[in-house]
Amino acid sequence: MDLAIVPFDSFPKDQQMLYQEWFNYADSDGDGRFTGSDATKFFAMSNLSRQDLRQVWAIADTKRQGYLDFQEFVIAMQLMSAAQSGEPITHDLISSDCHYLKNLKPPKMEGLDKLLAKKRNKHKENDTISNVPPSPSPSISSKWFASKSSQKIPASAVTSIIDGLKKLYIQKLRPLEATYRFNDFVSPLLTNSDFDAKPMVLLLGQYSTGKTTFIKHMLNTNYPGAHIGPEPTTDRFVVVMAGPDERSIPGNTIAVQADMPFSGLSSFGSAFLSKFECSQMPHPLLEEITFVDSPGVLSGEKQRTQRAYDFTGVTSWFAAKCDLILLLFDPHKLDVSDEFKRVISSLRGHDDKTRVVLNKAHQVDTQQLMRIYGALMWSLGKVLNTPEVMRVYIGSFNDKPIDYADNGPLGGELFEKEQDDLLLDLKDIPRKACDRKINEFVKRARAAKIHAYIISHLKKQMPSIMGKTKAQEKLIANLEGEFAKVQREFHLPPGDFPNVEEFREKLRGYNIDKFERLRPKLIDAVDDMLGYDIPNLLKTFRNPYG
Repeated sequence: MDLAIVPFDSFPKDQQMLYQEWFNYADSDGDGRFTGSDATKFFAMSNLSRQDLRQVWAIADTKRQGYLDFQEFVIAMQLMSAAQSGEPITHDLISSDCHYLKNLKPPKMEGLDKLLAKKRNKHKENDTISNVPPSPSPSISSKWFASKSSQKIPASAVTSIIDGLKKLYIQKLRPLEATYRFNDFVSPLLTNSDFDAKPMVLLLGQYSTGKTTFIKHMLNTNYPGAHIGPEPTTDRFVVVMAGPDERSIPGNTIAVQADMPFSGLSSFGSAFLSKFECSQMPHPLLEEITFVDSPGVLSGEKQRTQRAYDFTGVTSWFAAKCDLILLLFDPHKLDVSDEFKRVISSLRGHDDKTRVVLNKAHQVDTQQLMRIYGALMWSLGKVLNTPEVMRVYIGSFNDKPIDYADNGPLGGELFEKEQDDLLLDLKDIPRKACDRKINEFVKRARAAKIHAYIISHLKKQMPSIMGKTKAQEKLIANLEGEFAKVQREFHLPPGDFPNVEEFREKLRGYNIDKFERLRPKLIDAVDDMLGYDIPNLLKTFRNPYG
C-alpha cells in the first residue's frame, strides 16, 4: 500500500539544495516548521492570487497540523510553480505516480534572490550557512510535561495545533484530572509522546481471521516476529512501527521509553507486558501509520480465565489511542464469543472509527457470501445493540490475486471495489490524524468533567463525623441512582457517563471521604478551554488564506 506523495529525492540535486536554502530562510524561528505567518510573507513573492495560494496550502498541509514540514514545503513550491504555468491545482498532482511536479522548475519568487544574498553575507561574517533543513522536534514541548504542576507556556512557543493542545492540557485539563484522580479511574495522564504519536490502526478478531496477514498485505512483507497459521499464532499484542532497522523490543522496555506513547500500559502489570512487544522496521507506510496486531479472541469462558491480564481493559486502552479499529471476521467463524462480546462492548464511544472486515471471502461463492453477510449483520446487531450499522468491507486481504474463475465476475469485481474503499479509508488516516487528536482531546475533557462531578458528588454525600463506612457502602450499592442525581443536577447527557459496574468495582478500592470537593474554578477552566481556547487555536492555525 502506498501513501507516499512525490518524494523529495526524486528532484534534481541542485533543486534540492535550492529548496533547502529557501526553507531555512522562510522558517523564521528555525524550528523546522513553516507556519501560516511564515507563509503569508514568503508565498507573497510568487505573485499568485489568494485563491491559488489557499489551494496550495490546503494540499501541501497534508496532515492539517497548521504548519508545513520540509517535505510539504517542497510540495508547496512545486504546486506554486504549476500554478504559475497555468496548471489547475489539484490533489492528483502530488500523488507519487504523477510525474508532472517532478519535471517542473522552481517557482519564480520576486525579490528572494536579493534577500538570500543578504543572509549569505551575514553568515559569512559568523559561520557557513547550512543547507540541511531542521526537523520539527518535540524536545521543547517535552519539557512542558517535566513539571507536575501547571506552568505558564509562552504563546510564541506554540507553533502548531498539537503544541496548542499540549499547552491547554498542561494548564487547564491536567489539573482537573489530577485533582479528581481521573488517571486512576479512567485513563492515565497524557504525556508528550501521546500527542506526538503517529496515527494507529488496531486489528481485532478471533484467531485465524487474517489479522497478521492483513498487516503483511499492507506492507507487502512480513514484519519482524510475525507468525501466520491456522492455529492461534499471535499470542501477544504487537505494535508494528517505523524504525531504523528490523528488530523486536520487549514490552517492559517499550513501556518505559519516554518517546513512545505506551507508558500507560504499565498499569496492566508485568503479566501483560510479557505479552506485549514492539516490532520495528524501515518502511514508508510505517512512517505514516502504526499497526497494532492483537492475540486472537478465543471463545468460551474458560479462555478468559486463563489470561493473566485484563484483555478487555488493554483492548479498551488501545481503542482510545487508535485512529481506526478493524474487527476482522472469517466466513467460517461468525459466532461472537463471550470474550469477543466484551471486547466489542469495550469499544463503546469509538463507533465513529470502528470498521468491520469480512475477510477470506474468496473461500465461499457469491450465494453463500450473501447469506454470510446477513448472518454477520444479525450477530453484530445483537452485540452492538444499536440501530446504526457499522461499515463492513468484504474481501480477501492477502497477497494472492483475485481468482475470477473461482469467485465469478461479480465476486471478483466486488472484492476489488471493497479493497479500494478500505485502502482509501486507510489513506485518509494521516490526513485526518490532527482532526482525530482534537476530537479525542475534546472527548477526554468532557469525560474528565463528568468524572469530577461524580467524585465531588460522592464526597458531598459523606457524613462529617460518624458512619462513614456505612455511608460509603450505601453510595456504592446505589451508584446508578447517584449517577442519575449528578446528571439531573448538572444537566449532563446520560450516554456520557461511565459504565456503572466498572466504576463501582474501582470505587471499592478508595476511601470516598478522601476525595476532593467540587472546585468550580477547575471546571470553569475546562469550560473556557472547550468554548474559547480550542476554537481560537483552530482559527490561529487554519489555512492562512482563508
